[in-house]
Amino acid sequence: MGSEKVNGAIGQTSKDKELLVLSNVSLSISGLEILKDISLVVGEGETVGIIGPNGSGKTTLFNCLSGFHLASKGSLSFRGENITSLKPSDRARRGIGRVFQSPGIFREMTVLENMVTAIEGRYPLFRTFVPWANIHSSIKGEAMSLLREVTLESKALHKAASLSGGQLRLLEIVRALGFGAELLLLDEPTAGVSPKMKEQVSTLIERLRSMGKTIIAIEHDIEFIQLFCERIVVLDSGRVVMDGSPSEIRKSSQLQEIYFGGAREPRV
Repeated sequence: MGSEKVNGAIGQTSKDKELLVLSNVSLSISGLEILKDISLVVGEGETVGIIGPNGSGKTTLFNCLSGFHLASKGSLSFRGENITSLKPSDRARRGIGRVFQSPGIFREMTVLENMVTAIEGRYPLFRTFVPWANIHSSIKGEAMSLLREVTLESKALHKAASLSGGQLRLLEIVRALGFGAELLLLDEPTAGVSPKMKEQVSTLIERLRSMGKTIIAIEHDIEFIQLFCERIVVLDSGRVVMDGSPSEIRKSSQLQEIYFGGAREPRV
């Protein structure tokens, strides 16, 4: 199936400053090609949604962006630096934050301890001459400020295991912020959360946009993704087949063919 150019060329961004660039990225696992010649440009401050049927390569793409899988072919650059062979930890330190579909929270630690642990990662002890007590006090203040942003301040001293699924999602997003993420990879941020918590996740994403953060989100709820995404990229069989505005993508006959093989309204 050929790619459909809606809103310009595939992979084109309306932003002036390129943040993330994928050039002909392919990924094979056990001899099976999962991603096929993906070229994609994401501008600084953009919000991009990734959709596609099950098995289209969405999560594998995130694994490739965050370094859990290394591209078999092609290259990736972030802020002009080639990161194709970098480990996940090195990509995270450069500002790529991954929020998984299943929260990776330390459930037996308190909510505040989870935040402090993330923020401490920005402070290599051997590189600073500032007394650690002063740094730790500053970290706790920053942690509480971030928790306040997502209305989790009252839960600071509770074990993370006591949080609801939606609250865990909020905590994981602000933990990524605490570690210094500039590009946030959100894997189904509203999966399994209540309608009320979905509103809070949406509010947080809008706040992140206003802060100038760049967001790429995998999401199956197209109604939700249209609330904050300027662009939607459609994957099918490991390829980018469409790239355009939410309204253009939703009206596309090719999208309907990908999901249903005919003209019906997709629930992606």
